[in-house]
Amino acid sequence: MDKMRSRKDLFEVSGPTYLTYVNWNCPHHRRSVMASLVQGAYVLERDRQLNQQGPDALAPAWWKFFHFELRQELVDDADSSIFGAVYAFKPPYNILDPAAAASAPHYVVAFRGTIRNKASANRDLELDLQLARSGGLERSTRFQIAMHTIRNVVSAAGAGHGRVWLAGHSLGSAISTLGGKIMARAGVLLPAFLFNPPFLSAPVERIPHKKVKHGIRIAKSFVTAGVATVLQHKGGGGDEAFAALARWVPNVLVNPADHISAEYVGYFGHRKKMEDIGAGAVGRLATRHSVTHLLQGIGKPGGCEPLHLFPSAVLTVNRGPSPDFKTAHGIHQWWRPDLAMQLQCSSYSYA
Repeated sequence: MDKMRSRKDLFEVSGPTYLTYVNWNCPHHRRSVMASLVQGAYVLERDRQLNQQGPDALAPAWWKFFHFELRQELVDDADSSIFGAVYAFKPPYNILDPAAAASAPHYVVAFRGTIRNKASANRDLELDLQLARSGGLERSTRFQIAMHTIRNVVSAAGAGHGRVWLAGHSLGSAISTLGGKIMARAGVLLPAFLFNPPFLSAPVERIPHKKVKHGIRIAKSFVTAGVATVLQHKGGGGDEAFAALARWVPNVLVNPADHISAEYVGYFGHRKKMEDIGAGAVGRLATRHSVTHLLQGIGKPGGCEPLHLFPSAVLTVNRGPSPDFKTAHGIHQWWRPDLAMQLQCSSYSYA
């Protein structure tokens, strides 16, 4: 009984127990549940490290509370750590709102971010560095396992593949992004919740002066567009690949106080500002390229845009106070009921 009470107390302190039922048509409910399922992947790995199994395991509360079942643990071959999970939705027969439950996912594939505990830190930080240096995770065994799993779950869902949702936080968000983009290019659009996804560029958004930020972004856009134009003239490009993703609209959730993801605020907001000053064509060209990646040859035929660039998205910004980086970057903020949120829908125009 004491163990059960301690687990329950941990969940009540940390999780959204105020959700007595889930309305899957409510964006706030969807966000809270998806964040909780990502947290379930974190706690699965912590249970493994502490050898907590059966009734001692803390992780199951994070999905059972919302009527999900754990179908698969995703294990990294490099260090045997659990980095993700596949959940299946199994609502009770007496669910309060059957119509709302009809909008729920059939499956959720969720990926955790970096854990700094010794048992998994080396591998997680290795992938963080790989992401920062090359901007991609395609060749990592972790991503290959993740992509194989996503394809298998989509195949199992059959015609209902749109009811397969992706979710991830930080490094796990990067894995979800890459997997979602690959599936979108194959014509399979998977709803995705990307919590604090890494933006692999200079954090201009952290500059306090708005005019300085605006000036830097305008200059950067013209430089990027110029380099892209020159490389395209020489046979480079990747515009078609970028435009092909426009129908995929992931949910991108960021905090301006988080230097890892904050630049998405400026990335999406800058598009409209370029239109306002009559430089929309430059802005559209720049928004699908990165100078660094162009010079590295990623803009050649058959290549793809950098991982952190999106044609379309629903951007959710947590404008509430964040006393430190841990709070601003943490998954825990996204199930709070009192978030000061700002929403922005961005769609890409190829013209």
